[in-house]
Amino acid sequence: MYVKDYMSQDLVTVTPETSVLKAVDVLKAHDINRLPVMVKGKLVGLVTKEEIDLNSPTNASSLSKYEMNYLLDKMTVGDIMAKHMFTVSPDTLLDEAAETMLNKSIGSLLVMEGEKLVGIITDKDIFRTFIDISGYYTAGTSLVIELSDDRKGVIEEIGDALVAADHNLSNMLVYHLRDAIRVVLHVDEENVDNLIDALSQAGYEVKTVVKR
Repeated sequence: MYVKDYMSQDLVTVTPETSVLKAVDVLKAHDINRLPVMVKGKLVGLVTKEEIDLNSPTNASSLSKYEMNYLLDKMTVGDIMAKHMFTVSPDTLLDEAAETMLNKSIGSLLVMEGEKLVGIITDKDIFRTFIDISGYYTAGTSLVIELSDDRKGVIEEIGDALVAADHNLSNMLVYHLRDAIRVVLHVDEENVDNLIDALSQAGYEVKTVVKR
């Protein structure tokens, strides 16, 4: 899976001259948390809701709401934007992008094609990807199998059990845990009794069954 398959391409941007108060309105209007900052089509920075909050007068100050709005209107995006940004290309693998966000403690990556901004991928996009590949929104049944060790031929044997039970596999996830390997199968059908039997005959015990 690539970043380009899950990134947002309909970007909302501002310029360095945009007032912080206007940027707040844009963030609220589009229900987003970050805005790329552009100058003549070139990316020059990123402003986030978090950065705006850090640079805004607090409610504990003696300023009135009118005075706070006045200050935010005079402060520009260029005054507070981040100029060092983390970027990826559209062809970056999704797990690599997720690992970068995790290690850098950031919530998004700007997607660049050369010097052109073509998208943005956020932690929410990563969450949606996980939900998508898990088959959560797909009708059918999920079955969880746990293996004590990794060995050759497991996928083939599970595949043979699926064929024997005449079930269609729509998703499969494999998790390498500390002391076990967990395989999650998602099939289209709701009645999986014969599949459980076929897996049992192949030596695989189904630990959990969840119907969607």
